[in-house]
Amino acid sequence: MSTATGGDATRDVRMGRLERLPWRTIILVVLAVLILATIAIGAYRTLAEDAYSGDAWRDFIVLGLAQGAIYALIALGYTLVYGILRMINFAHGEVFMFGAFASYFFASAYSASGFLDRQPLLALTILLVVAMATSAGVAMLLERVAYRPLRGAPRLVPLITAIGASLFLQNTARGFFGASPRGYRKPELLQGSWTIFGGDVAKIRVVVLLTAALAVIALSLFVARTKTGRSMRAVAEDSEIASLMGVNVNGVIVTTFAIGGLLAGIAGVLYAMTFEQVNFFMGFQPGIAAFTAAVLGGIGSIAGAAIGGLSLGVLQALGPSLILTGYHIPSPFQLREAFTFLVLVLVLIFRPGGILGTGEAEKV
Repeated sequence: MSTATGGDATRDVRMGRLERLPWRTIILVVLAVLILATIAIGAYRTLAEDAYSGDAWRDFIVLGLAQGAIYALIALGYTLVYGILRMINFAHGEVFMFGAFASYFFASAYSASGFLDRQPLLALTILLVVAMATSAGVAMLLERVAYRPLRGAPRLVPLITAIGASLFLQNTARGFFGASPRGYRKPELLQGSWTIFGGDVAKIRVVVLLTAALAVIALSLFVARTKTGRSMRAVAEDSEIASLMGVNVNGVIVTTFAIGGLLAGIAGVLYAMTFEQVNFFMGFQPGIAAFTAAVLGGIGSIAGAAIGGLSLGVLQALGPSLILTGYHIPSPFQLREAFTFLVLVLVLIFRPGGILGTGEAEKV
């Protein structure tokens, strides 16, 4: 009888030790090792086979930076709204799409009349203004109609509403503009390439990078040094106390949506000129990628959105070719969207707060 009791006690001790083991940490470490090994083996095989030339790798990096800059501009809209309202505006991709479509009609008219090539700087300015105004208008309309009535509701309700608004705007654009893609004409000034550091770089990609950099700097200065920016930071910290201190909370929220829309409008023109087409579904993939970039960088952080966008763009451009080519997977670059979801999952698993975040998941 005593022997049985002693055996049960030993088993209880062993079970207690097993229960105290940090299983989550162990699983994450094993998963991380497997992922790193897979990446290292694929990259080694690709480089050993010399599948791509040095010029090809340079082109991948430049393409990734340019595409990442567009993601960063869209991601800023996600991060601004999340910083103020703690909600994800999944309709922001359609805000970006409407800005691109609005500028398309002006670009087509200017191309037909020859104004686009005669006065390219003025034409580009008008295209940007039209896109920014349209995207800002759509964003403010979304805030007023779809989100403001639900401001006090549980977080899941605005999230579902945002998805519904996204589908509504997509189908509205399809009804107005049709389902077929439309070619987007860019001026001759932005066609061709420049030689930079001994390599040819497409002009439009250089313009995208410079424009995104200026937009991020301007937004950072606006938030840090203007009265409206200080009000935005106050509302983000505590909207109730900010209201008691005399801050117009509704006005700040509308301004936040408008700024996000302005940046999405800029991104819409740059994206349309880069890929030379627009369609009603064009906001979905960049919208998901931009959301991933915001999470990767640390959602709620302007610098995080910029870093996350550039990082994701480079990962999408380099990852499929560098890793999948080594495993002889056909057409690896066609799987770059899969890398977006993979990066999102890995960030949520290993560092929910993002690169510039706390690293801890927020409790809802």
